[in-house]
Amino acid sequence: MTRALPWLILLLAVLQPLSGALAPAFGIGTPIGAATAGTDAPEQPLPAFFSIWGVIFLAYAGFGLSGLRQRPAWFDRVGAPMLFAGLANIVWMLSAQLIGLQLVNFLLLGPIFAAAWIAAARLDAERTPRPGAAFHIADAATGLLAGWISVAAAISVPLTIRTVTELGPTDFPWPMFWIAVAVAAAASWIFAARISRSPWFFAALGWGLTGIALNNWLRTEMHGIAIMAGIGTATILFLRVTRGAKRRKSGA
Repeated sequence: MTRALPWLILLLAVLQPLSGALAPAFGIGTPIGAATAGTDAPEQPLPAFFSIWGVIFLAYAGFGLSGLRQRPAWFDRVGAPMLFAGLANIVWMLSAQLIGLQLVNFLLLGPIFAAAWIAAARLDAERTPRPGAAFHIADAATGLLAGWISVAAAISVPLTIRTVTELGPTDFPWPMFWIAVAVAAAASWIFAARISRSPWFFAALGWGLTGIALNNWLRTEMHGIAIMAGIGTATILFLRVTRGAKRRKSGA
């Protein structure tokens, strides 16, 4: 599989958006996000913010292309979990459209989350003062995926709680919002302290939290939550910029 790895990653870069388009483009199943579309759930970003998937898929494809053009020594170690993350993402997208059970969808985020974080950790172990173009592309691909899947996990926790308890989207808005923020904040701290120094993780995380702030300001009109989301976003990004990230080296 070693020689075929870049080609397989490129293939998944195409199959992932196609698998996510089954419902909207081909009328098969239920569109991803239909469960929260039009609701006033305070922990959800504006729908437009999910467009970051397009950027992630482009970075993923760029990562595959870089493995064809110039194959760094670390490519296979990073590419293997990225390949698994792409496969798991396809399974998640198909499940979200064809099965539509929130608890199943939440559990399926786990393999994507783990694979993306492992890939980011392995890449960070190869970080040098002057990394090449292939490293920067891989850094964007792993960091964006790890960051956005962390946002997805954070906003899925309240959604799963509501599904299990049959609470409505506006029941207990503040506790549900704080649960999502707490998960996102914990993920950001662990990632920066133990996993990787990639700034792309925080770009994706900040994008998602900004979407939550704007959703509450423009749609739900829960302005207090919007303000707190904005403060939380600014705080996380400020700490990352001013204090940086320290990763303990490991054999990941």
